[in-house]
Amino acid sequence: MSNSMLLKAENISKRYDDSGIGFDAVKNVSLSIERSRILALIGPSGAGKSTLLHMLGGLDRPSKGKVFFDNMDLYSGSDKQRSFIRNTKMGFVFQFYHLLYEFTAIENVMMPAMLFCKNSTLKKQIKEKAEGLLESVGVIKRAAHRPSQLSGGEAQRVSIARALINSPDLVLCDEPTGNLDSENANNILKLIRALNKKFKQAFMIVTHNERVSDFADSVMLMEDGRLK
Repeated sequence: MSNSMLLKAENISKRYDDSGIGFDAVKNVSLSIERSRILALIGPSGAGKSTLLHMLGGLDRPSKGKVFFDNMDLYSGSDKQRSFIRNTKMGFVFQFYHLLYEFTAIENVMMPAMLFCKNSTLKKQIKEKAEGLLESVGVIKRAAHRPSQLSGGEAQRVSIARALINSPDLVLCDEPTGNLDSENANNILKLIRALNKKFKQAFMIVTHNERVSDFADSVMLMEDGRLK
């Protein structure tokens, strides 16, 4: 794998066997993601996009095939090793935000970094970084608000800031505009492009929204579990 290549999937598939009935959600997909680039994966609902993203992100083991992240076989190690990679090298943005409703916006952003916090000095640094990220995504004035007090667009901006708190190499976005109106969706895509240029992280955006292609460096189409 070249130095510019961050992630590479080789012939990965995912098969579910429910009640003796087999279903192939993803079928022999190969792709690669370059460092500091934005890849859009576009396809209709039920195409297998989210299942593929979960396998690429170390959340769901492929039934067959391999996923390499930064030259390492993602599924060859222990669950603990894979969890560490997810928490330190990857960020995740979901359609429904997945914010913790009992915590404020800034506490939500700090959460992934606090998993490794050993002392009060480090906690102060994490808070300062979280404030900087909330500033970057345009919601620093909402730092003390809980998710129930945020609009959909604001909540998604907070979730993007959270995804960036550990300075990941790759941010995986699963329908990040799917729960937003067209204006907010467009603003979120512009934000992702701006953050990509500022922080140099790679982004993979999985979506049914074809307008995402305008903001991506490369585009792939998926249908019936296969890349077209």
